[in-house]
Amino acid sequence: MIKDYDDLGVDFKYLIVNDMDHQFGLSVNTVGFQSIKPNSPYPLKDHPLGYFFNAQKGRVLREYQFVYITKGQGLFTSDSTPETPICKGRLLVLFPGQWHTYHPLQHTGWHEYYIGFEGTIIDNIVNNSFLSVNNQVLEVGLNEELVNLFARAIEVAESDKICSQQYLSGIVLHILGMILSISKNKIFEIGDVDQKIEQAKIIMNENVFKDIDPEELATKLNISYSWFRKIFKDYTGYAPAKYFQELKLRKAKQLLICTSQSVKEISYLLNYTSTEHFFSLFKKRTGLTPLEYRSFGRETGPEI
Repeated sequence: MIKDYDDLGVDFKYLIVNDMDHQFGLSVNTVGFQSIKPNSPYPLKDHPLGYFFNAQKGRVLREYQFVYITKGQGLFTSDSTPETPICKGRLLVLFPGQWHTYHPLQHTGWHEYYIGFEGTIIDNIVNNSFLSVNNQVLEVGLNEELVNLFARAIEVAESDKICSQQYLSGIVLHILGMILSISKNKIFEIGDVDQKIEQAKIIMNENVFKDIDPEELATKLNISYSWFRKIFKDYTGYAPAKYFQELKLRKAKQLLICTSQSVKEISYLLNYTSTEHFFSLFKKRTGLTPLEYRSFGRETGPEI
């Protein structure tokens, strides 16, 4: 059960991280919650020197932090982000070695959950661009599950049991996965973008035995092809033509395992230009010829 943080006001924990915890690859240094009432000073003065900061001068941390605002409004600025309004449902991503500052508006205050962490695992995630200093304010909305994860992290930190650091590391990764998924999908909810892409995917599925011209499909959806191609790739990870080819390949796998149709018949059904073309594409994509895949799949079950 979530604690009544409106009444609690402040709850935070600073953790000791030993050498074994560092070797795990992800360790948590601090986790907490603050309820900043309107016209109250910010930040509170109870934090250690490395975390306390003057909101006008800002600070530089030696760790990553997630800061989730669930009530109120404020402002955020960093050396890569101009002053940006913050409201409930937004999450700040802070990076080590980066100057930043943030604070609630005097007349609103805010509720703030935060967790600070470091390690090679998160370094690799950042180096592979899953998080970026150019996108530090994520729109995740108000999410009970996300609040529960922060609350659970506080409880685990306070219990201070054996392997609590590894438990906390798992919570950090869970939070990370959630905020990436939610924030990226929020983009597609604006202006029914997600519905346009889902409609395109349905049309492709329903016409997998034919050919589809992505430019004609964009016209059918009343959108420009250049915009359609970009947003479709952002949404699915594939350009439209590549996605359609993946659907054909998946259907070919199903037909090879579940029917006795010849490779030539399957190639014709799926409207490939020739059996040779189908054979070449299939082997390049799967590492097996169609007949090898059929034989292997019937022994082990289909890999769709």
